[in-house]
Amino acid sequence: MRKLKFESFPLFKRISIGIDVASAIDYLHHHCEEPILHCDLKPSNVLLDNDMTAHIGDFGLVRFRTEISNPNKSSSVGVRGTTGYVAPEYGLGCEVSTKGDVYSFGILLLEMVTRKKPTDLMFEGDLNIHNFAITALPDRIMDIVDPVLLNDDEEVKTTNYRLRQTRFNDKMECLISLVRIGVACSVESPKDRMNITDVLHELQSIRKILFEHTRA
Repeated sequence: MRKLKFESFPLFKRISIGIDVASAIDYLHHHCEEPILHCDLKPSNVLLDNDMTAHIGDFGLVRFRTEISNPNKSSSVGVRGTTGYVAPEYGLGCEVSTKGDVYSFGILLLEMVTRKKPTDLMFEGDLNIHNFAITALPDRIMDIVDPVLLNDDEEVKTTNYRLRQTRFNDKMECLISLVRIGVACSVESPKDRMNITDVLHELQSIRKILFEHTRA
């Protein structure tokens, strides 16, 4: 196993990693005997196996739903998370929730597309990675995405200009959709964030579109 670094991964592989992580979160939140909250989701806690399948690691801050509902325990005590990825409401003393993991996933997804960390020196004052992404939607998306994603080797070489243009347009729509999901997951208000199950389904749809585009 090795820690996730986006390096020069092509778009299809990055989407697959996003799907692996979203699947794991969806399982923890909705398919365990009791919901489990990771509370420290970030790229360094995502591990890649030899098949390049992503797994979530480091459950040192994990919380169970029963802890949250127990009035004799403070569910936010000890939950610090990692600067840039931790949900903003945790800093205000709010109890942990599934929406906190969704926020962290949104930041991870934006980092995956832009290859900029939320702690990058460019993010200061009112500018953060969420605002950076939302101001580029939809017409300036090329200004913020990792250039590797625009020039990766997924494209099947062809001299047909119309086919090349169609494939490029499809890729741009996939990138816009990814940024939209990242933005929707990382909004400040927890109640306005996407449900991780919906996130998973949308990512799977995006990958399907991209797969069909590379096979055309």
